This record gives sequence, C-alpha cells and structure tokens, in this order.
Amino acid sequence: MKDTVKIQKLKVSAYTIPTDGPEADGTLAWDSTTLVLVEVSAGKAHGLGYSYADTATAKLIHELLAGVVTGQDAMNVQGAWNAMNHAIRNLGRPGIVAMAISAVDNALWDLKAKLLDLPLVSLLGASRERAPIYGSGGFTSYTNERLQRQLGGWVEQGIPRVKMKIGTHPDDDLARVKAAREAIGPQAALMVDANGAYSRKQALAFAEAFAALGVGWFEEPVSSDDLAGLHLIRDRAPVGMEIAAGEYGYDIDYFRRMLDAGAVDVLQADATRCMGITGFLRAATLAEAHHLTLSAHCAPSLHAHPCCAIPNLSPSEYFYDHVRIEGMLFDGATTPKDGALQPDLTRPGLGLAFKHADAAKYAVG
Repeated sequence: MKDTVKIQKLKVSAYTIPTDGPEADGTLAWDSTTLVLVEVSAGKAHGLGYSYADTATAKLIHELLAGVVTGQDAMNVQGAWNAMNHAIRNLGRPGIVAMAISAVDNALWDLKAKLLDLPLVSLLGASRERAPIYGSGGFTSYTNERLQRQLGGWVEQGIPRVKMKIGTHPDDDLARVKAAREAIGPQAALMVDANGAYSRKQALAFAEAFAALGVGWFEEPVSSDDLAGLHLIRDRAPVGMEIAAGEYGYDIDYFRRMLDAGAVDVLQADATRCMGITGFLRAATLAEAHHLTLSAHCAPSLHAHPCCAIPNLSPSEYFYDHVRIEGMLFDGATTPKDGALQPDLTRPGLGLAFKHADAAKYAVG
C-alpha cells in the first residue's frame, strides 16, 4: 500500500479586481470582485483552488481551516472535507463558511490530480469531452448599445446561447430584451436572469412577454427563498421556457428543499459556494435523482472539469466578470470553442497556474 501523502502547507490570499465599468443586476450593483485563492502542498505537488467571496472568507481559512487540513492525507479529499465540516459546526454552514470550505476543497481536488499526474476530469471520470456554455452578462447598468455589442459578440464567436440581466427597472425590461433579440438574431438562444427582482404576478406576466421573443430560460424570476413562487412560475410558464435557480445553494439540504418543492426545471450549483467540487458533484447526483439537469454557475475555468464529469449537464455559465478575471490571473484559463469548454488533458489537475506577479497589485489583507 502506498504511503500516505500528508498535506504540508496551506496558504490563502485575496485579490480585489475592479470591474471595467459599473455593473448591476435586478437586485444588486457592484464595481469590483474579490477572488480568494488557496494553495496547498503535498509531496512535490502544489494545488490551487478559489472562490469569489469576501476577504472574511480568507480570514476563516487562515485561522481555522488551514489547521484542520494540514496533516491530512492529500489522497483522501472526502476525509479532509468531512474534517472541515466538523470543525465549523458552531459557525453555521451557509455563506462565508461554505465558500471557505469550497476554496479549500477545490484546491485539494487539484492537488490530488496533480499527485497522480492526471487532468482532474480523468480523476473524476469523464462523461463528455466538452461542456456547452452560454455567454452571460448583459448587466442592467449597460446601455442598449453595449448590451447588444456584448451579446452579439458572443454569438459571432460561436457561442449560440446568451443570458442578460433584468429587473432593475422593470418598465425597461421588455425593450431591452427586444434589443438583445435584434442583436443576436432569431436562431441564438436567449436567456434572462431577474436575480429574484420580480413579484410572482410580475414574473408570470413577463414570462409570457419574453416567450414571444423566444426566451427559453428564465432564471430566478422570483426570490430563490420563495420556493412556492418558483413552483408557481414553473407550472404556469409558457411551454419551452425553463425555470432555473440554485446559485445561492451552500449545501445539499438547500438543493434538496428546492427540488422537493418542484421549484426548477434546471438546478444551478456553484463549486465556489456549494462546499467545493465535492458539493457540486453531490448536487448533480441529487438533480439526477429528480430527473433534472444541473448547470454550473460562474467560475468557468474551475467548472470545466467537473462539468465534463457529470452525466446530467445543462449549458453552464461563461460569466463576463469571471472570464475577465481568470484570463488576467490564471495561466491555462479555459476559452470556448464552438460554444463549449474543453479541459486541457495535457495539463494535470485543473490545468491552471496562478500569475502571482500579475495579481500582486490587486492583493488585499
């Protein structure tokens, strides 16, 4: 039997990157994004993982989780995951704690694959070679001209599905969706995301109006906390329109409640929030048990490998902010071809290397 490979060191750092302009969705506006990076070492291998979170996440990792994980068997990711979950019992799981565990768990999967000299998708077991994506942005802070330029540009690049934000100014939403349709043409799939901004009756009315413009995906038409409302919209939405939610899921119980309520046609999960790749795979299995598909939320370079490992995948998010950040700060950041991401099988682990020198000017804490 091979000797245990002990985790020798865990390092965490945080970087805040300004957006390239004001951004907003139906319920929030922002001008920067913070990336929390975890680097772990065992033997001669070094793994990395990350979450898009607050600097408080990095503090929790440094002060608690680093000590929990150091000395664990690097080949036993589930064991380290269990130990972290045990250690945070009195802190509560959703939010910062789940994102902290996510960043560490993602790094541990990368480390294990590198110790085995395998691309992560091969370690997980590939279900497909490529993961289909949709271009995601179209912020409510954009002018119609920038909205059309961004969404139309993705279609020109070969991404046949695009998603835009709605809900900040409901009176403008129908005109904005019409402008988007004009920019992408009649064949590309058009998706909208209200981020929970509408009331139930608003959402029902907009679902009919959007369907007439060929919208086939309505994300968070009402708050994800309103499971009965999501179920109502799902039951009464036009034929061919999928209701999606789940990006704020931090643990398996959240996803179970959402699926038991019949709230969605497509479940979303985010490995930077839902307890890491370990939690992401669990969410996919739960969705499969309900005969539903799962779509990855944000962080495309992180999700490319696990998305190719699950059998019940819907097109996943190629989010503008994270595409920009991952291209700036990671060597090996994934780029789409023919509307899909394909993991680089020539590189072990996630296939990513952090550009420390380029990132230094964004470091915080």
